[in-house]
Amino acid sequence: MASPLEMTEMYDNALLGILQHVGNIHDFLHIYFGFLYRKTDFYRLLSSPNDKMGFPPGVAEKMVLKTFKLFEKVAEHDRERSLSQLQKREESKSVPPAVQELEIDSEPQQETEEQSAEAAQMESSASHAGDVSATPEPTDGLQTGSGGPGQLAQGGQAAAASTNSAEQSQDKCQADPDSYNGAVRENYSWSQDYTDVEVRVLVPKTVVKGRQVSVSLQTSSVRVCVREGTEEKTLMEGEFTHKINTENSLWSLEPGSCVVLSLNKTSEVWWNAVLKGEKEIDINQINRERSMATVDDEEHAVLDRLTFDYHQKLQGKPQSHEMKVHEMLKKGWDAEGSPFRGQQFDPSMFDIPPSAVQF
Repeated sequence: MASPLEMTEMYDNALLGILQHVGNIHDFLHIYFGFLYRKTDFYRLLSSPNDKMGFPPGVAEKMVLKTFKLFEKVAEHDRERSLSQLQKREESKSVPPAVQELEIDSEPQQETEEQSAEAAQMESSASHAGDVSATPEPTDGLQTGSGGPGQLAQGGQAAAASTNSAEQSQDKCQADPDSYNGAVRENYSWSQDYTDVEVRVLVPKTVVKGRQVSVSLQTSSVRVCVREGTEEKTLMEGEFTHKINTENSLWSLEPGSCVVLSLNKTSEVWWNAVLKGEKEIDINQINRERSMATVDDEEHAVLDRLTFDYHQKLQGKPQSHEMKVHEMLKKGWDAEGSPFRGQQFDPSMFDIPPSAVQF
């Protein structure tokens, strides 16, 4: 998949023409969001489970903020790279004092030792937790195997109550943009659409700077740590249930609130969990409809044509395949030697099936 910058450069000429025409960013954004309002379902809210177009409350706004954060991060990396190059040029002009060299060499080594110790501790804890979780617990099904009809009835009622509770829990998650199509866990919440997953990892209120956060995003795993004073605390660590595209994934800090992980899926599948081993959601209870924002140009054109044909049919007007044939027939209607020449074109004379036209 192309990087964000490569994807946007494809349309530079068209967008630049619009920007030059309006003359400023403010009016350009008005045109862009006006287009989304008039031509897409971007501002349409889902009012019932049967709706096929639109977004839940807050989701469209979150998409805009997510895109803004993506390019904000790209700009921040550009600034850091420029600053680093400037520092290297300055250092090449004058040799830094020996004390500075010792500080630069020792800090990464100290951080590496701390991270290694923390990783070993987390691995030991995870192993211990795995042993505990592997111990089988008695279930209602095992108890009813030796009981009578009364116990079987109680087991059925308990199962039904558990199912209702799970459905209510998922409905609650669906109402929150931060857990839409996802879930809320002990120290983080996650949401997803057809192509991306967003994870919001809670951080202490004292974590307000990016340098206090350490995030490792790998194709199959993640580790989020925060540094408070001299101590480093791991907030989230584990293996993804599905692989991510690290090139188009990023993270950002909402000071004193959370670390936001914006993960790009490598395959367009619905996740039932973020990390392996955590409680899974029932993907049959989420909204698995694709939004218009995830539809490519070819599919979008087909949907636009079907929508147009639907409204034309309701009004008793020609549909797109009929209009296309009518245009060709009109050319021969008044042609030399045509028996209809001089007469008004009458489209009702023709019965044109949709299969007669190839789009």
